[in-house]
This record gives sequence, structure tokens and C-alpha cells, in this order.
Amino acid sequence: MLEVQQLFRKHFGHPPTYTVQAPGRVELLGNHTDYNQGLVLALAVDRHVFMSVSSRTDGRVEMVSSAFPAPEIFSVLEVKKNPDAPWADYVKGVLVELRKRNARCSGFNAAIHGTIPPGAGLSSSAALEVATALAVRELHPYALTTGGASVPPKRSRNGSLPPLANAEKLEIAKTCLSAESGFVGVNCGLLDQISSLFGKAFHAVEIDCQSLVVEHVPMIGEIAVMVCHSGVNHSLVGGEYNELRRHCEAAARSLGAKSLRSVDAPFLAANKKKLSEREHQCAYHVVGEIQRVVHGARALRDGDFEQFGQFMFQSHESSRDFFRNSCTELDLLVGLARAHPGCLGARLTGGGFGGATINLVRRDQVESFRRAMATCYEDRTKRKLEPMVCQAIDGAGAVCLR
Repeated sequence: MLEVQQLFRKHFGHPPTYTVQAPGRVELLGNHTDYNQGLVLALAVDRHVFMSVSSRTDGRVEMVSSAFPAPEIFSVLEVKKNPDAPWADYVKGVLVELRKRNARCSGFNAAIHGTIPPGAGLSSSAALEVATALAVRELHPYALTTGGASVPPKRSRNGSLPPLANAEKLEIAKTCLSAESGFVGVNCGLLDQISSLFGKAFHAVEIDCQSLVVEHVPMIGEIAVMVCHSGVNHSLVGGEYNELRRHCEAAARSLGAKSLRSVDAPFLAANKKKLSEREHQCAYHVVGEIQRVVHGARALRDGDFEQFGQFMFQSHESSRDFFRNSCTELDLLVGLARAHPGCLGARLTGGGFGGATINLVRRDQVESFRRAMATCYEDRTKRKLEPMVCQAIDGAGAVCLR
């Protein structure tokens, strides 16, 4: 957090008023199930987007990021995309959606710093969206309901705002989702934003994307969650993600279902002829993945990490063979992980087409796994690999600096 505050002071010449943080996430199970109104298991992890802010009075926003050389400046009354600063679209989209919901937002200065590896599939984009929504809330307090902004919350004597209730966290998540789908152009689901907001230390976040019920599943044991970045950066704005969603939605329509959540495996098999081959492949993956989440959550509650790891391997095979959102490097990483005696399970995480794998590793085998994966992956691909241990942490929040 010090880095973002120092960046703010260096660029703007004074300290920020508020700093907020929003964690990235890893998807344990539930690949592309969220927009199919399915189930998903995720973790908010100890890699963050930090944003420091202070108000200004001219109705303009000036943002500087440690990851990009040039600042971005625009008016809150005229928010447009800048092809030279696509990273700013995630902030701009949230501002547009907050305004639609009658949440007041005047100008501000902002510095952004992240510890989420870009392109790794840990959802730095959603973390940036959530951080933006919370930063605006600190500057101009609002309360979101299903009908839009309501009576703003009051600060306590020390200047802090009351913590977000779960209902408002969901509204903020929906606002951020609208920003990504409507302004950025990635027609994703709620997994990333909910995970960032609802994270809980030592727990997985179980999300029912139909009812939007969120539960926490204990994930306590002698295991570690490790992320291996393939070095292949993925960009979901290119259209692959949206194409997969179109196939899933077309399959549901052909089956007479509102979404693939209401389709089970026997019904899918009996009605296979109603679908194109690609629609069936996508539906087969999603229907099976929803069931893997059901059984995986049960395994976690029973402390059966060996069984949970098998569901992870099955999930990756389904993504690779049916959904086809894996790539050579991700398949190699999962294969190398499977060969290590300390690894209980491995799979791609996130949208796919590059990014990272998530690995469930016996805690006493972490260093052995790290060395073996780094050595073997570099030998095969000539790419450096630095496996990361990720801790499950609490969700997004703000720190008052007054």
C-alpha cells in the first residue's frame, strides 16, 4: 500500500485522502459457469489493486498508474474510451455505471498500483473496478440498492464509513459487471467482482450465480494454493470469451432452457441432436463443471483435499477437450503438476486462452513443487516460471488516512 501512496504524492505533490484495496481472485472450480447461472468456488487472494485518491473541484479525473507511463485525464461529464489508455476503461466504465445509478461523482485525482500479475487470469480488471467503486464511495459516500443510490451513509467520528452489507456488496458487484460488459466490452459473469468483495480469510467463496447467494466454505488444512503463470498473457477483449458465451446461450435456447444451470447431463445427452457440435461441447463442459462444484464444495467441507484435487484435474480436462479455452502452455503446466507427488490437483483458472494454472499442493511439498515446476517448464518452453503461493484473504476495503 505504501507504493501507491508514494506514487500519488510524487505525481500530485500532496498526500492522498483515502486509499482502497481490492484483491484479485483465483477460481478453484467453476470455469465459465457464472454467466450460465451456475455455481462456482473461488478465493480472494493476497494480490491486490490499490488506489489512492483525493477530490478536485474542476470536474476532471486525473489518473496515474505504476504500470503505464502516461497519465489519463478526462471530464466526468464526458467519459470516452482512449485507445492509447485501455487500462483506464475499467475505471471509466464504473464511473459511467455509478452515474446511471445516481451516485454522485465529481472530479478526483487517483494513483493506481497493483501486485496482481497482468494477464495471469487473476482478474486484475475486476479488482480495479471494485477499487474504483470503493474509492468513489470514500470521496462521495453512496449507498446502492436495486433501485439505485439511496441515502448516503454517515461517517463515524474517526472519518470511516460503515462496512458494506452483503446486499450492497452485490449491487456494487453488479455495477462493476455492467462496466465491464457495457463499457469495456467483455460479456462476463459476476464471479470476479463477487470474489473480490466477498473474500474471507482461510475460506473459499461459494457463489450461486442464479440466486446470488454467497457462502463461505472452510479451506483449512496442510495444503497450499499455488499459482503458475504460463507467461502467455490473455486478453478477453479480443472476442474469444464472448464467443464462448454465445455458444452457451445458443445451446440453452435450443434446449428450451433459460440457462445451462437448469440442464442436467441425461437431458443434454437425450437432446444432443438439437445442438451444433460446438454448442454441445460447450454445454457438456458447463453442465459437468456445475456438478463438479457441487461435489467439490462437499469435499472441502469434509476436508477431503485429495478428492477435491481430482475434481480440479477433471475440470482442466473438460476445459481442454470440450470448452477448448486452454492452450499448450497451460496443458503443459497441468501435466507437470500432475507428475509431482506433492500436487493434489491442478487446472487452468480464469477465462483461459493463456494466463495461469491453480495448483493444490501439500504444504510440506511447496518448495519441492516450486523448484520442479520452474525447472521443467523452463526446460520445455524457455520461459521463466515463478510459482506463487496465494493466501485466501478478506475482501476489498478502504483505509481512511485522515
